[in-house]
Amino acid sequence: MGRRIIQIIIITLVVLNAGYMAYDGYCALTTGDYIRPTEGEYAGQLGPWTMFASMANIDPLSITMKLVFFTSGFFGLLSILVFLFIPRLGYAMLLLFCFLTLWNLMFGALISFITIILLMSWKKLHTAHLATRSEKSSID
Repeated sequence: MGRRIIQIIIITLVVLNAGYMAYDGYCALTTGDYIRPTEGEYAGQLGPWTMFASMANIDPLSITMKLVFFTSGFFGLLSILVFLFIPRLGYAMLLLFCFLTLWNLMFGALISFITIILLMSWKKLHTAHLATRSEKSSID
């Protein structure tokens, strides 16, 4: 896969993950509750991430946890912008976002794990691309 294709996939995955976290945190802050499934086996329940919040003695319904969701999501979205304009810094920010959101089990953790792998691949291709550009400019 090319560097640009990997970059587009990374951005798409982070928008899904961070966008959902920011939106869910925003809903929780403004309405008092997170988005919950309305049907099925898990109807009305929060995700498995609540286990980690409880282990850290944080009430999943507390303002603190709602702010964690919102600010984490916002940080992820901000990281995408930085990644587009300042790739080296954005890369580090996206890695940090992905590592810090591995606690968001199921969907969030899976996306974060895949994104970490893609970021490492992108970094290798981006470094090779910069080296090639540097060689070409020194020849000219």
